[in-house]
Amino acid sequence: MALNLWLRCETKEFEHRSALTPTTAKQLIDSGRFSVTVERDPQRIFDDEEFERVGCKLVEHNSWPSAPLSSPIIGLKELPPNDTSPLPHTHIMFAHCYKQQGGWVDVISRWEAGQPTGMLYDLEFLQDEKGRRVAAFGYHAGFAGAAVGLLALAKQVSSEGEKERLGEIKPYPNEGELIKFVKGQMAVIEKQLGRKPRALVIGALGRCGRGAVDFFKAAGFEDDNIAKWDMAETAKGGPFQEILDADVFVNCIYLTSKIPSFISPESIAAAGDKRQLRVVVDVSCDTTNPNNPIPIYSINTTFDKPTVDVDGITAGPPMTVVSIDHLPTLLPREASEAFSTDLLPSLLTLPEAIAERQPRQGKPVPAADVGDGPERVWKQSEELFWRVLAQAQAEKKQ
Repeated sequence: MALNLWLRCETKEFEHRSALTPTTAKQLIDSGRFSVTVERDPQRIFDDEEFERVGCKLVEHNSWPSAPLSSPIIGLKELPPNDTSPLPHTHIMFAHCYKQQGGWVDVISRWEAGQPTGMLYDLEFLQDEKGRRVAAFGYHAGFAGAAVGLLALAKQVSSEGEKERLGEIKPYPNEGELIKFVKGQMAVIEKQLGRKPRALVIGALGRCGRGAVDFFKAAGFEDDNIAKWDMAETAKGGPFQEILDADVFVNCIYLTSKIPSFISPESIAAAGDKRQLRVVVDVSCDTTNPNNPIPIYSINTTFDKPTVDVDGITAGPPMTVVSIDHLPTLLPREASEAFSTDLLPSLLTLPEAIAERQPRQGKPVPAADVGDGPERVWKQSEELFWRVLAQAQAEKKQ
């Protein structure tokens, strides 16, 4: 019997991406092993009818809570906040609760309350046998982050006293249109600075960092004006003066543990009016992570308010941070197609994983039992779910 995969709507404001696309939904259906249910979603980049034409069943917006428990629910961003209701379904999504982000215990506890059937397969932690993520938005996050950083820089430096800030930004139909527009702003930046701008990217060897570097090049940066840093350059430990010497700093690291800060209020103050840095783009967006290496802001920004000013600046130009946690939605169609295509091979093994899990629902799977079959990616994610849930239970007892 075909597994019914349920694509839920996205409720996060300004989110236009989709975990499935009409292309990948058709491939799942054509495999003969899936049926696909799609919630109507007016903010999704793909029209509902695009899914219907390839054989998906359309249902009402945000109706997944009443879906059969046998239907895995797939989506992208976190569920609406301030909801503690149990989650008895299998969810495939970015839950943002595995790195002890703010409120993580409350988030994971919703699946605890949904036992014995509740399960979270967190998209951020689906890994192949070599420990690499099977699908990620990293490249488009870096690409879009660099673009937004330049737009913020152009708006700031072209205003009197550098007092104006970038307003609402809307999705672009494709990469070409985004590059074309930002290229037009480069002339503004160069005129106001009296020179070509400089950028520094940390995490430049990863997917996210490559995306940022590629955009800077596409926008017209000379290679010498892009500092490409990775672990070797940051090994000595920050804060780093080189960041303050750039006009735009893009952070693309994947944070797993506490590291020295890349910049700090103290390093900014010490630079005084010699500081060139005006815009920080924190693509990694570990805003509520206690180990955040950019401790100069405390909120996530949004597409309607893309920047937040750094407080306490007493010398040098104003300084802002872009901390949008879903930057790839600036290019929602291309980002969705790339992500969903990468996820597809793993999704095709989901029926085996669901069937294998069913006899022991509500019981942890030992790490030694993860194995190496084609559905291993899901079983490993299941083991991680139980491990994080145990950590949350211990946290609640403290």
